[in-house]
Amino acid sequence: MIGILGGMGTQAGLDFCSKLAKLNRGKADQKYPLFVLYNKSNIPDRKQNLKKYNKVLKSLIEGCKFLQENDCKFISIPCNTAHYWYKDLKKKIKIPILNMPEIVYLNAKNNLKKNSKIGLLATEATIKTGVYSHYFNKQFLLISPNTLLQQRSVNKSIKLVKMGKTKEAERAIKPAVNYLIKKKCKKIILGCTELPIAIFAYKSFKKAKLSKTFMDPNLILAEASMKKYK
Repeated sequence: MIGILGGMGTQAGLDFCSKLAKLNRGKADQKYPLFVLYNKSNIPDRKQNLKKYNKVLKSLIEGCKFLQENDCKFISIPCNTAHYWYKDLKKKIKIPILNMPEIVYLNAKNNLKKNSKIGLLATEATIKTGVYSHYFNKQFLLISPNTLLQQRSVNKSIKLVKMGKTKEAERAIKPAVNYLIKKKCKKIILGCTELPIAIFAYKSFKKAKLSKTFMDPNLILAEASMKKYK
């Protein structure tokens, strides 16, 4: 059984579950994966509590232990910023925890040439803590929007998704996307799990899956979860 630690935010966790289902679409009910979603929405805000490291870590441990105690074989966490706590979290949990940024990196490594420019759209906390650069700087040139675009486009889009205003979020993120395209990025990582909702909400799953522009960590994690599940 797959354990999913959600609530960071709630829509991102539901999007991950939806992708697990869509990857198995067309099969009989009994062929879908068994999973438990723990929508632990009371985990302290990651970006606001980087300095209160242990406060967030304690809550993440509690969530993972709940999944561990309910017979889950491994855990997926559909939140990019939460992976800042990954190493210490892993030490406290007996079952495997999939590492989303590492899985996204391996996907890029298998599909893109070395030294390719890759765009990163993410929370300021994810960028600041090097959750992605830790992996990608080994082989790629990672590019993020400038400070103004980060605040007016990326942060705004993430906030709008959390508020349920998806159409507005889609419009808000476009300037940041265009900036990275002009920088000649081969791919753009949607490094906050709210952003795939903003980008793909009004497109078919097939178009999202076959996108030549975007890398969706939630989808990539869902695919990795299914491989491990089988």
